[in-house]
Amino acid sequence: MQIGFDGSKVIGKKEILLHLEPIFEQHPTARFITKVKEIRLLGTEVAIIHAIAGMIPPGKTDIEPKVNAIQTLVAVKKDGFWRVELFQNTPAQFHGRPELVVEMTNELQHLLG
Repeated sequence: MQIGFDGSKVIGKKEILLHLEPIFEQHPTARFITKVKEIRLLGTEVAIIHAIAGMIPPGKTDIEPKVNAIQTLVAVKKDGFWRVELFQNTPAQFHGRPELVVEMTNELQHLLG
């Protein structure tokens, strides 16, 4: 299952592909900058991964803070392989707290060197 930036929910590989394919076909892909903030095991076969992400638009050199995101992934180990059970991508706009947007952007910007 995937819960997208706009709140849309899609379930299954085929639905996820049908949802994402037109987005990537019709829009130039930004460069993604990501940082895993935490990996928490909930036993031997389930994990939650928390990350932050920013995007550098095509033709630009800096992260665009308006599209920063907080990402959560739930992974389940089945037949010896880790598989995504849920991926959620939430806008990180921190309404009323612009200093947190700046802080997150700076944290991601440092990864660029």
